[in-house]
Amino acid sequence: MAESRFSVRRTNTILYCRAWQATVAFYRVRLGLAVSFENEWFVEFVLNDGAALSVADASRATVVAAEGQGITLALQVDDLSVLHDWLASTETPVTTIRQRWGAWVFYCHDPEGHRIEFWSERAPATNA
Repeated sequence: MAESRFSVRRTNTILYCRAWQATVAFYRVRLGLAVSFENEWFVEFVLNDGAALSVADASRATVVAAEGQGITLALQVDDLSVLHDWLASTETPVTTIRQRWGAWVFYCHDPEGHRIEFWSERAPATNA
């Protein structure tokens, strides 16, 4: 099996929903998923030790979501700066690394337009 360029430590799939309260209730009550984080417009559910599923109120999010298409892949990585520099060197459009929600993050999009968030709890070696 081929090795990946970077190691993913944790994944979080974020669903941006117009029917936010009903969707949160579905995952919380109907499926019985445990909550690991919650605020007034975002709820993160535990899938397992390394994976989460979050439900965000589309009207409060910075991502514009078309019907059923508002997805962010959030990947926690060890060395944010190295990954950021490598992606930039391949001419992948990336945002600057910035602090958000107590973590360091940057974003890019796949060819289909899905947003990918790379993040780390540790401050980057250089803030690219």
